[in-house]
Amino acid sequence: MTGTIPLGRVAGIRLQLHWSVAGIIGLIIFMLGAYWLPTTLPGHATVFYWIASTAAALLLIVSVLLHELAHALVALRHGLGVDKITLWLLGGVARLRGEAATPRAELFIAGVGPLVSGVVAGVFVLATWVLATLQAGQLAIIVAAYLGVLNLAVMVFNLLPAAPLDGGRILRAVIWSRTGQRFKAALWATRTGAGLGFLLIAGGFVSVVTRGLEGIWAMLVGLFVVQAAAAERQQARLGMALGDTRIDDLVTVGSTPLWSDLSVGQVLESQFGNDGSVLAVVDRDGTLRGMLDPRRLHGTAGYERDRRTLRELADPLSEFTTAAARETVTSVLARYDDPRRSILVLDEGRAVGLVPPSEIQRVVSELMPGGSGLRPGASPGGDGGSGHADPSPPPDWWYPGQRRER
Repeated sequence: MTGTIPLGRVAGIRLQLHWSVAGIIGLIIFMLGAYWLPTTLPGHATVFYWIASTAAALLLIVSVLLHELAHALVALRHGLGVDKITLWLLGGVARLRGEAATPRAELFIAGVGPLVSGVVAGVFVLATWVLATLQAGQLAIIVAAYLGVLNLAVMVFNLLPAAPLDGGRILRAVIWSRTGQRFKAALWATRTGAGLGFLLIAGGFVSVVTRGLEGIWAMLVGLFVVQAAAAERQQARLGMALGDTRIDDLVTVGSTPLWSDLSVGQVLESQFGNDGSVLAVVDRDGTLRGMLDPRRLHGTAGYERDRRTLRELADPLSEFTTAAARETVTSVLARYDDPRRSILVLDEGRAVGLVPPSEIQRVVSELMPGGSGLRPGASPGGDGGSGHADPSPPPDWWYPGQRRER
């Protein structure tokens, strides 16, 4: 999702706000401040309605953030990395690095979100009672009650046994535990998700026809559920086809490590030859700084070659989707959200090589219905070998490490 605003980090997890959140905040503020609050509690100054509705909208966003943070923190506890949490129009998304290793971990990661929403609902219900006991302002009481009911609704809705909702992931964990088949369990969960989505769309349409515009929200949520379920179904089918294929089996562009402080001229004047690999630009302490296409060396102006270093020319690691060498392709594809990026494969901090977008597209097209398929552990080229480029090392005087063996 593009067009996001960074909100900082919690426990090392990046938090960001999608631009569409402005739409839901604006809608809630408008509906509460202009219609619902004045109708329910007439007689207050207009400015207080707008203050109360703004507070309700912001507290709702905080509630959604707590829900997603719960997923992320439990995922971290179970050994999964978390790239980021993005809040957007219909809630939030915690981007995990990979998938749960066991049904038990899947169950805990999925179940904690609704649990936290239920706790937050209870906090707002308690706040409603305390405010009423203290005879606080009516607007404060009704906003607390509204948020309690809304968080309770979020909890109940997310517990529905339909992917991509948390209840769908709980269903997947249960089926996975009973059958031992992760991806077949995922397919069952996506079927229930599609069914729920179509029911929401149909119910919203009936509501629009009979009661007015209130049903548009149900139709919008239903459309999102249908689309997300279809995407997860595609991913599950791909996962079944890929099996245990590792991402380093798909490396088609090898890497050659070079010191980052070498000048372009030093490299070009050496006996180093371009064998089709990319350059892994490494500091003297072994830290990988970036990747560099050797063709860019020749594109450097002659008068700059002696003063420009490889580190200056290298593309930073942030330009790539990174993956561990022994990670499964399915796990990597679960977070591969930018088809323009190459996947940089790392083995304990050392660059193994790149999987370009064209290779990902080729493998996916082969493994979808009608494709030729790919044997787990086999080379994409079909030669039965490692599938890794094995470049010749440059001269010893600048080589930072040991050559990776097949």
